[in-house]
Amino acid sequence: MLFDKFNKRKKTIPSNFLERMESIRERPVPEHIAIIMDGNGRWAKKRALPRVAGHHEGMKVVRKITILANKLGVKALTLYAFSTENWKRPKTEVDYLMKLPEEFLGTYLPELTSENVKVQMIGYKEQLPSHTYRAVEKAMSQTENNSGLILNFALNYGSRAEIIEAVKSIVIDTKSGILSENKINEEIFSNYLMTKGLSDPDLLIRTSGEIRLSNFMLWQLAYTEFWFTDVLWPDFSEEHLIQAIEEFQNRQRRFGGV
Repeated sequence: MLFDKFNKRKKTIPSNFLERMESIRERPVPEHIAIIMDGNGRWAKKRALPRVAGHHEGMKVVRKITILANKLGVKALTLYAFSTENWKRPKTEVDYLMKLPEEFLGTYLPELTSENVKVQMIGYKEQLPSHTYRAVEKAMSQTENNSGLILNFALNYGSRAEIIEAVKSIVIDTKSGILSENKINEEIFSNYLMTKGLSDPDLLIRTSGEIRLSNFMLWQLAYTEFWFTDVLWPDFSEEHLIQAIEEFQNRQRRFGGV
């Protein structure tokens, strides 16, 4: 059965959970989901724990949400893991966050590989510690031929910087004759972004009750459906993902039309 792994957890999930999963697959599923994973620090503070404990717990949530999204037929899952502004945080916290990709991929890469998940990354790798990027690069290499869900980490990513770099590249290509300015359109511009090859997100999820984009995929989210929740990321469950997708499926997307 498609959802055998979830059958083992019937005591911890709603009785109709599997039926809802099957129902979701019978309707258009968001092809690309983007998530701003917020609230790790507040989750830890509520429990009188160091902030890094929240980040560690949030790492576990990434695994289960990735597996479920893949089972549901989602094609891409982009996770805002570390922004270009997050370098302003205390050094001890930044250092820990830079170790998480190694720990996450070292622990879960075999399972992700068996689930046919393909790991990708957007962001500025040059500023990342070498050990951080090596872990991501290894995962990308080992999963490059997988054809299931694309697990896309936004790591040292900032949308304004991405857009500025795209404009610079377009100017260079226009001046060199590679690109005619008369042919520049939305499709051409999108091809200069880090998300080239990915469809724009259909659904954006942000946890922790914050209602803002925080410099995340500003171009790509132009017609995305937003779903905000007060749930802190370490408490985000498969049930919450199901709720978000069900609400998405009940919305009417007009893309500026009527």
